[in-house]
Amino acid sequence: MKPTHVHGLLPVVAALGGNMLVTVIKAAAAFTSGSSALFGEAVHSFADTLNQALLLIGIVRSRKKPDRAFHYGYGSERFFWALISACGVFFIGAGVTIYHGLHSLLYAQEVTITPIIFVVLAVSLVIETITLATAVREIRRTHPQSSWKERIDEADPATLAVLLEDGVAVLGVIVASVAVGVSFLTGSPLWDALGSLVIGALLAIVAVSLIVKNRSYLIGRSIPEDEREAILELLDAEPAIERVIDFKSEVLDIGVYRIKCEIEFNGPALFDEAYQQESLRREYDEVKDDYEAFKKFCVDYADRIPRLMGRKIDEIEHTIRQRYPSVRHIDIEVN
Repeated sequence: MKPTHVHGLLPVVAALGGNMLVTVIKAAAAFTSGSSALFGEAVHSFADTLNQALLLIGIVRSRKKPDRAFHYGYGSERFFWALISACGVFFIGAGVTIYHGLHSLLYAQEVTITPIIFVVLAVSLVIETITLATAVREIRRTHPQSSWKERIDEADPATLAVLLEDGVAVLGVIVASVAVGVSFLTGSPLWDALGSLVIGALLAIVAVSLIVKNRSYLIGRSIPEDEREAILELLDAEPAIERVIDFKSEVLDIGVYRIKCEIEFNGPALFDEAYQQESLRREYDEVKDDYEAFKKFCVDYADRIPRLMGRKIDEIEHTIRQRYPSVRHIDIEVN
């Protein structure tokens, strides 16, 4: 049997390994040079490493099977740990980097700039670009027909976190290179400190974006609008349904949806399905002069219609699941 694809696993694992390596070499270069921008980049990569470890925990825990405690599974674990990760980006990544940049700005220290710094930045740029490309490929693979705006909106939070964090990491390496280079040319550590502040500000923007996205999933985000409209059209097209009174939906995990709707059945349509014209005429001829037989017919009718309604609901649910495999849980109530 073909293994099930785990959303976000490959980008997170690739980013985790890459950032562990980058953290070590950036930290070594920062401590030997005293560069504020490099220190900010080292903290940035360290925060990314911790955050991707949290994302990995969320992905693994979201794979747990439903049980008596959680009937709909543990899909929201993915969003919870992604939210914790985003808070880590904000407080550890952005907070520490901005603090160090402000400290360096107020208490300027000499920066020792050597060629090894630029070698470290070049190696970091290559590694960060590779992990960024992995996230880009994952999003393109999972949403091949969508625009980039739709891809960002519908992306798995773990993959999106890697995409944004590594995107900022690539940009951060460029900012750090420029800041260190200008400090070297001018002999002023001011530019190095400003580079750290810019990196911290970029991290804060990414963190807030990820916090907002994961919050929407945790408080019960509805399914994508196009799928919602398509399912409603399917329900409205069903002859046995008079009207859809209420429709609610929720994303339980990436690619796992729950819908709940209240419908009103079309009585004549159900009646026509329960009794074909000829069979109804035959039964009428059999009971019209026999009160006891008529009562038996009424009891049979009262029993047949609810069974027909239940069978019709099963058929509707089966059709929805066939056309929209992401809809795993369906609750249809009759008004």
